[in-house]
Amino acid sequence: MAHLNMRRPQNTDGDFYVDSTCIDCDTCRWMTPEVFSRVGEQSAVYHQPTNETERLAALEALLACPTSSIGTVEKPKDIKIAQESFPILVDENVYHCGYHSEKSYGAASYLIQLRDGNILVDSPRFTPPLVKRLEEMGPIRYMYLTHKDDIADHQKFVEHFKCDRILHIEDISANTRNVEIQLTGNEPITLTPDLLIIPVPGHTEGHTVLLYKNKYLFTGDHLAWSESYHQLAAFHDFCWYSWSEQIKSMRQLANYSFEWVLPGHGRRFHADVDTMHQQMHKCIEWMESF
Repeated sequence: MAHLNMRRPQNTDGDFYVDSTCIDCDTCRWMTPEVFSRVGEQSAVYHQPTNETERLAALEALLACPTSSIGTVEKPKDIKIAQESFPILVDENVYHCGYHSEKSYGAASYLIQLRDGNILVDSPRFTPPLVKRLEEMGPIRYMYLTHKDDIADHQKFVEHFKCDRILHIEDISANTRNVEIQLTGNEPITLTPDLLIIPVPGHTEGHTVLLYKNKYLFTGDHLAWSESYHQLAAFHDFCWYSWSEQIKSMRQLANYSFEWVLPGHGRRFHADVDTMHQQMHKCIEWMESF
């Protein structure tokens, strides 16, 4: 829980606050930009919620914060409403799980709700309120892991839901050596008629992305909207394997059509196919400039 005696002085006066344990993961700022902003190298409350909609969004950010750095002066009596709002609908049958984990530096995870079994994309924090909601939404068939950085509580989820994990063999480590489905090679893999796994080595050697219905692209740490550059971008300073390989992977990814970029880190982006193609080529040009 956040500590009132560690409340950052940059917070505006009022009930909600961010304390000094914030790791600047950006979760609260992209989830609830009407309340949270970046001040210095950490988040802070710049605008206290003034209505129920803003308050619910602020409580959702509080629950999603991976380090429990967001708090309220008064104990929130409506916290259960926020707990039951997760997973939050993104579009159609795609949901944001919330409850980010410090183990993955606050990476977002997603749920695709499907008739033949749901798919968890990367791992959220294993916490009872979320687990209960996931149970209510149907069995989990697969836990698809984009890469080795965002696995968080994968073991707890697989033990509880008896799902099969999917991870590329080049990103397997001691912690994931028992992953049930270990991908190999650099060719796209059809998981179901609507689900395509695309290898995109670069950020890590075994990074992959998941394309659902030629509409939703779950990108892990390969691609995201950058608030700094106001365009789609990759993380040059956090490329652990090969920047040149990541550029090559991005060129190949630009051949696909999609309308949503749903990353682990960074911001989501939604646009029509033509705009997305333009953004992808702009991203590649930007990457080549380094």
